[in-house]
Amino acid sequence: MISYETSPYDIRDDLAEVHGRVWDRIAKAGTWLDGATRVSIAAETRHARSCPLCARQKAALSPFAVDGAHDSLADLPDTWIEIIHRMVADPGRLTQSWSEKMRGGGIDDTEYVELVSIVAHTVAIDVFSRGLGLVQHPLPDPQPGEPSRYRPAEARQGEAWLPNIAWDEAGPNETDFCHGRESSIRRALTLVPDEARSFFDLGAHQYLPGDAMREFSKKVRAITRAQIELLAGRVSALNQCTY
Repeated sequence: MISYETSPYDIRDDLAEVHGRVWDRIAKAGTWLDGATRVSIAAETRHARSCPLCARQKAALSPFAVDGAHDSLADLPDTWIEIIHRMVADPGRLTQSWSEKMRGGGIDDTEYVELVSIVAHTVAIDVFSRGLGLVQHPLPDPQPGEPSRYRPAEARQGEAWLPNIAWDEAGPNETDFCHGRESSIRRALTLVPDEARSFFDLGAHQYLPGDAMREFSKKVRAITRAQIELLAGRVSALNQCTY
């Protein structure tokens, strides 16, 4: 359960609700990972911020010039630890060859996508709290259950690093998500469709819903669209996100 009742700021109800949905999903078995593994990934995501090796790699001219062992909680395989720490500390300098090496070291492409999604969800909520000067929410307790192990037959390897679904090839199980304007970012997690759905549910509340993206003159938040994009652009520049 996530609550902002003690926040010194007024937090929209829909934000508390979507953050609660994310925490509930992380606690439960996903498509390829059980609840305990998913919560461990979220915990390692938080722990990675204090890793000395990550700090040295981040400061190096080349992110792969510094070797060593990550300071980890040791609840996950080494390859998984490496993926989490690199994503948290220096995501802008990851390469396709590194991704391929990781997937050759003991993680399936489906598990990789689910792991990436959990990291992204966790970071989004933690940064939201940190930006408001709030303490991090306690991670949820893992729930029992087995992963569904559903892999969409329509997911194919294209120009992206991992298989995903093209809108014109989407099957009946994904038509709820694979509609409207197609973009690379919306396709990114579709090898594990429930992760894509959840990520864009979160984005619709923390940023804008899809149908409002091109409504530049319509005010859908407390600040104007121009103010939203000024903030978004500044954050993107600081994080070296060139999307």
